[in-house]
Amino acid sequence: MLLIGLTGSIGMGKSETAKMFQKLGVPVYDADAAVHAIYAKDGAAVEPIRALFPTAIIDGAVDRPALAREVLGLPEQMAKLEAIVHPLVGESQLSFLRQAQRDGHHMVLLDIPLLYETGGEKRVDVVVVVSAPYHIQEQRVLARPGMDMAKFAAIHAKQVPDDEKRKRADFIVESDKGLDHAFEQVKAIVETLKTREGKVLAGRLAPEA
Repeated sequence: MLLIGLTGSIGMGKSETAKMFQKLGVPVYDADAAVHAIYAKDGAAVEPIRALFPTAIIDGAVDRPALAREVLGLPEQMAKLEAIVHPLVGESQLSFLRQAQRDGHHMVLLDIPLLYETGGEKRVDVVVVVSAPYHIQEQRVLARPGMDMAKFAAIHAKQVPDDEKRKRADFIVESDKGLDHAFEQVKAIVETLKTREGKVLAGRLAPEA
């Protein structure tokens, strides 16, 4: 099974692009959605986080702003949080991959916001980068509720620059020319990958016990 990593900086249109792959029958794993699920009420991360950061739990769920106050700018605390979250997200991704394999899919898409920032390109067969000119990105991000230039600049500074992502990508989806144009690009990528074999998962996706 071929693993496609989808990434792109904030405001580039990654979520819309993921939906296009889904529309073409490619199963999509959303890393952000997986974190939301384990942070929700009765989610797998709630009790382990409560043990370390009790003030981050409100009404039985992880409150992201409260959690951020506990860990942001504190590498030691952040490392403790990651030690809880990463294995749980990893388990959720493994379940997704096993299901996709059982269903006989030739390829799956992993929607990973910080793929290059975390070395994730080594864990996929192909990388698709969603990209748009900076002025379009800025426009989109500043239109989001609660966003301002200072927040955008801080997020932007932590991400691998767009031109670097474009250089390293196997495929690029340009998201500034309308949804129809982007969808045509996605269709072409899926068509190209139909005959490509995946190598990353070979022998590593052991069956469930």
